[in-house]
Amino acid sequence: MSRRCELTGRKANNAFAVSHSHRRTKRLQHANLQNKRVWWAAGNRWVRMKLSTKAIKTLDAKGLEAMAKEAGINLNHY
Repeated sequence: MSRRCELTGRKANNAFAVSHSHRRTKRLQHANLQNKRVWWAAGNRWVRMKLSTKAIKTLDAKGLEAMAKEAGINLNHY
């Protein structure tokens, strides 16, 4: 499974690790992903997803059904 948010598509960002002498080496800034159980009211069951913390905050405002529709996800497969 990839390190990607299932609802928003957030993934790692390319960046530099800069030392004290200002030598720059490539590194990845990973998204803050959490395995989360979300209640799906229309399906009357829990859905387990890998979500970024930003997506978890947005879920409270928009709701699971609306975010899944935007992402083009069929919740029956989860």
